[in-house]
Order: sequence, then structure tokens, then C-alpha cells
Amino acid sequence: MANLPAFKQQQYEFAAYIRDPENTPVPAGIEPRRMAIYGELFFNNIEEFISTTYPVLKEITDESCWQDMLRDYFKNHLSTTPLFPELPREFLKYLETERENKDDPPFLYELAHYEWVELALEVSDRDNEINWSEIDTTADLLDAEPALSPLAWPLSYQYPVHLINSEFQPHQPAEQPVHLMVYRDNDDEVHFMELNPVTALLLHLIQQENSLTTREILLQIAEQLHHPDPEVVIRGGMEIMNDLKARNVILGVNKR
Repeated sequence: MANLPAFKQQQYEFAAYIRDPENTPVPAGIEPRRMAIYGELFFNNIEEFISTTYPVLKEITDESCWQDMLRDYFKNHLSTTPLFPELPREFLKYLETERENKDDPPFLYELAHYEWVELALEVSDRDNEINWSEIDTTADLLDAEPALSPLAWPLSYQYPVHLINSEFQPHQPAEQPVHLMVYRDNDDEVHFMELNPVTALLLHLIQQENSLTTREILLQIAEQLHHPDPEVVIRGGMEIMNDLKARNVILGVNKR
């Protein structure tokens, strides 16, 4: 600090006070009342943005604990971007890698991730995400490679995050993984749906095995399920695929 020009030293002092006004002296030459106003403006902007993105997390957290959490984030987290839409992602990084509080609920990060996904999909640029020139939207799905929308995110959690509210806050993980789908349709509306294990497996294989046709993927599922009649799995799988296409989760098939 001593080697920096005076104006830069004052900038660092200014920022340090705004981050942690309780433990940092007011920069020399600035009226404390004015600094307090600046500090409140900065923190209140952050608090409003985080609260809007994580409404359930805020609802289930005691107000004093919520304020303490945001203060800790504001004080200690070094953001990698100045962009306001990225602030909720920075808060998510903080919860994942920096937050250490034994009193936090065990599902804290998973719930926050689930809530963040909605914003992430809302602000995704459809034109940059989907290359329609490589997708045939009218071809039959069965004997071609299905094209999963990049704006459809299959998710798996240990806790039923979609059910958590002020009345339901589980202390233990679910007996089986909780599979969910969050997706944005052609009208740019974000939707949430719960997936059964077979649908979750189907979507997982579509993501991982992008050189296989739908038929080949469904036959692979039939084998994993040890189903005695693969054709039954194919018929059931195609019902799922057609439903997913109607929801804009499956966009069509990849052109080759």
C-alpha cells in the first residue's frame, strides 16, 4: 500500500471500509456519515440481488443469520466479475468453496444451486446456445441421434430441493438421488419437472453418448434394466422422448 499513489491508497481504504465497516477505519479526509451511506448503498444492492435470486433460501434462514451470511460473503469473497447478473453465481461459489458454518442446513448448497439455475437459464443467450442449422426438428427421433437442448439441464441432488420450504427442511439426504429437469422453452419460459430414474438415465445417456441413436440408447437402457422385452422399453422410451420434444427439451435430431 505504501508504494501506491495516494489516490490508489484511498481507493483501497474506501473499498476496505465498504466491505467491513465494523472493523475498518473510515478513510482519512472523508466524513464518516458519508462513508456510512456509501456502505449501506453497496450492501443493500448486493442483499437485494441475492435475495431475489434465492427466495427460498432467504425464507428459511433466520433474518440475523441471513444478514451475517451476506456480510461474510461481502467481506471475504473476491469476485471474478463486476457484472451484476453474475453476482448470484459468485454467491454460489462462496457457498460451495468458502462458507464454513456448522449451523448451516446440510442442503444449503444444493438448494442454492437449484435456485440459481433458474436465473442462469433466464439470462442464457438462445442464439449463441442453439445452432439450429445442425438440427432437424421434423425427423423421426427413433433412428437418429437426439439433440438435447443446451437450455435443458438435467440435475441430480441428494436432497429434494424442489420441496424445501419453511415447513419442510430435511436433515438427511433422500434414500435415492433426486432427479430434476430445469429447462427453457421456445417462449423463453423456465420450467421445472421431476424425473423418474428411467427418464433421468435416458437424458444422461443422451448427454454422454451423443453418437448413438435413440433406439440404441433405449436398447442400452433395456439391457441395464435386464428387461425381458426390449421393445417394451423402446415404446415407453419413445413416449418419453415425444413428451420431451413437445416441451422443447429435445429439439429434434442432429444432422449428419
